[in-house]
Amino acid sequence: MTEAAETPLAIFQRLRPALGDAARKVFAASLFAREAGERDLTELPDWIESGLFEQRRAEGDTVRVVAAACADAADEAALMRALRRLRRREMLRIAFRDLALLAPLDETLRDLSELADACCEQALHFAARALQARWGVPRDGSGTEARPVVLGMGKLGGHELNFSSDIDLIFCYTAGGDTREGPRSVSNEEYFNRLAQDTARILSARTEDGFVFRVDTMLRPFGSAGAPAWSVSAMEDYYQVHGREWERYAFIKARPIAGDLEAGRSLLRALRPFVYRRYLDYSAIVSLRALKKLISDEVKRKGMEQNIKLGAGGIREIEFIVQSFQLVRGGQEAPLRDARLRPVLRYLAQAGHLGGDIALALDQAYVFLRRLENAIQIYADEQTHALPASEAARAALCTALDFPDWPSLMLQLDAMRALVVREFERVFGEPEAPRKPADDELTSVIAPIWNGLVTAEEAAASLQAAGFGDDAAAIATALRDLKHARLVRAMQEATVLRLLSLLTPLFEECRRQPYPSQAALRALQVLAAIAGRANYITLLHESATARTQLVQLCAASPWLTDLLAQTPALLDHLLDPRSLYAPPERAEMAQELAARCAHFGPGDTEAAMDLLRRYQKEITLRVAAADVMHALPLVKISDRLTWLAEVIVARALEFAWAEMRAQYGQPLRADGTPASFLVVAYGKFGGIEMGYTSDLDLVFLHDCDALDEESVDGPRAINNAVYFSRLAQRLINWLATQTPAGRAYEIDMELRPNGNSGALVTSLAGFADYQRHHAWTWEHQALTRARPVAGDAVLAEAFKAIRAEVLTQPRDETLLRRDIIDMRAKMRANLEKKVPGKWDVKQGEGGMVEVEFITQFLVLRDAHKDPALVEWSDNWRQLDALERAGSVTAMQKSVLIDSYRAYRAWAHKRGLQLASAMAPLEEFEHERASIAQVWSCFFK
Repeated sequence: MTEAAETPLAIFQRLRPALGDAARKVFAASLFAREAGERDLTELPDWIESGLFEQRRAEGDTVRVVAAACADAADEAALMRALRRLRRREMLRIAFRDLALLAPLDETLRDLSELADACCEQALHFAARALQARWGVPRDGSGTEARPVVLGMGKLGGHELNFSSDIDLIFCYTAGGDTREGPRSVSNEEYFNRLAQDTARILSARTEDGFVFRVDTMLRPFGSAGAPAWSVSAMEDYYQVHGREWERYAFIKARPIAGDLEAGRSLLRALRPFVYRRYLDYSAIVSLRALKKLISDEVKRKGMEQNIKLGAGGIREIEFIVQSFQLVRGGQEAPLRDARLRPVLRYLAQAGHLGGDIALALDQAYVFLRRLENAIQIYADEQTHALPASEAARAALCTALDFPDWPSLMLQLDAMRALVVREFERVFGEPEAPRKPADDELTSVIAPIWNGLVTAEEAAASLQAAGFGDDAAAIATALRDLKHARLVRAMQEATVLRLLSLLTPLFEECRRQPYPSQAALRALQVLAAIAGRANYITLLHESATARTQLVQLCAASPWLTDLLAQTPALLDHLLDPRSLYAPPERAEMAQELAARCAHFGPGDTEAAMDLLRRYQKEITLRVAAADVMHALPLVKISDRLTWLAEVIVARALEFAWAEMRAQYGQPLRADGTPASFLVVAYGKFGGIEMGYTSDLDLVFLHDCDALDEESVDGPRAINNAVYFSRLAQRLINWLATQTPAGRAYEIDMELRPNGNSGALVTSLAGFADYQRHHAWTWEHQALTRARPVAGDAVLAEAFKAIRAEVLTQPRDETLLRRDIIDMRAKMRANLEKKVPGKWDVKQGEGGMVEVEFITQFLVLRDAHKDPALVEWSDNWRQLDALERAGSVTAMQKSVLIDSYRAYRAWAHKRGLQLASAMAPLEEFEHERASIAQVWSCFFK
């Protein structure tokens, strides 16, 4: 028996000494905890001894606990009493575990949310039972029972409910009709309206035991003017016709919490196009900025600057940062459609949308602010987000958060809020203030041309005077063409005006470039490509950073201009120069792509193909941007383009395998183990020398020695040989099929055994036999640049062993030399371009191919003496190895590498300018002569 004078703290110290210090902290930090313990003093010992405060709740436990507490409630009064007493006990448990640091933040928020879910379910179930006793069962026209659906919104929908929060609910039902089988029939509309009202009252009415949760239903269609409950079909119609921007944001956090959960999930799937656009939706940032301004104005008007939720640097700003990415990109990336903030924040870092350090800092700020918010509310179980003014409440808050004093807590809070403000401004900072047209020289030039108020001659003259002299007439024509483009004529007037106002700062940026006319024409090419897409026009209008990067990239390269015009979604990546000019390393690419692909299932082929293509173009843009801005040397450019191809091919192979296994199961070897598949790269891909427009030279191998058998463990069995042929074809489709997002790569299979007449995929044994006994010298030349890039690791090692064996076999040097000379002559006859006064840098005499042929000749000639020569597949490291082996002198190696590097760098830059690889005869005279001299040393 507990003595009357014993305090909750004393009971903890007596029954659980190990929790004594934690209990002292909890009761010092929370008046609510102390009063709840005193109110339930007789039950407290049983709670303690049952482990209530020490044990973490598993999924589903709270549902069972709430259901058990309500099981004996015979009437509404008993139910309300049971729910309120349970709520007091559960809130004490959650507060204790939170303040004692027995539960991390995610557990606290989840427990609060699951408690609200379960209480809503019990209230809904009881209210429905009472109504059906009076009115019968609601049914649709076919007699099927109509079911209620309760959507949790806001913090509740995100499993992020704070300690003393309202719960935002929207009540729905599956179908119209009327009630049957009761004393009185009413329409389903009346039934579910009453059910919503009764459920809310059971939860929120204040009794001598308090309340369960305050219920807010203002997020329903038409707010307070709308019906308390809406049919699913009416909900869909409402958001399609009347849905407002703020309602889109609200539904990011929507989650079915009670009633027919599957019907709720189905409704949210139907509303997905309303919430998440298929395209990148930058207009959402403008709308979010406007909404945040309204909130900020309200905060200032009410003097709420110390509000940790709504004030500057508060919780809402972190939510807005995350929601901006969700709204802009959620239509294309399923992981962003998560109602929980912290998993989305982690994904933003994994997918490369936010820097890892920024995402981590925002997460730390969010955890701190949410713990602070809970501690403020736990103090007296009050719904407040304001920092306390009283000394007692401040001391309690310091105790709750383990700070020695108030200034220390405020120092940490100020640092966290400053960080949030900085990142918020980076995402939502207002665009630069527009200049007055009368004071703006460029506006006075552009507007008359746009509006057709000047002749072509006058337009050209005014543009010439404004600094666009070289192509003034062409720019004037491009402006007029843009104005009269069909897609521009179809735009809303507000968007057209935004486009017009965009032209002035865009042209001003062009004037800063070395060749303003060229920059303007290319920038207009991109604008013409995005005409009709209000979101991209908004992006460039709003973001000075994006405009600057666009103009710089256009000015630097017509190839980049074409890439941006063909793939407007890439404009998104112009927002952050930090990531734009710092393309990721290979491991980062693999991690980012894996994160973006993780949610795809067997039926998501089209979306997954599009994602691979978008990612390929995104990283290519970032590599090219770093290239033209000289942020990376050539070798690192090729490295990254090669790594990108590797991760894309590897991911495509995983998708292709998954499709084949889902349909046909698994092919087995004769010993019953799973057969494997390997992708081998040749050419530029194999030699780690990828360029922006390189195709992929691939060879496919398998290790199945039971080709006449059939696959196993699938819905349908097929012949193993057919299986691997289809796997290879699917991989090609994953990479090369044209989709709305383009294609990832062109695929060239001509280097496989027997070329285009050979099988699409070859067994490892067949490949080895072909290379040993049937391959031509030129095929062994090609093999020097081959390496495995995707597929089974064991099979990759087996391929490497065969490659090494073939390349290190002794050869007749005379025959080898003759074969290579003959092949070189054929290539020059068929592939070398002939233009008067020009020289083909790739195929011409003394050009890139001759460096490659010299290297390949020496590797094939000498590898039997030094197997280290075949360790690498790229020219540069092969030449290093050849020097170490004594096959070339240091001078010869230097000539070959330096010339090859110069040729590649020149051709690379020419490619970015969409120019041919034909150099003036006088260019590279020294390199050509040096290569000719080395050639003559080995091919006399």
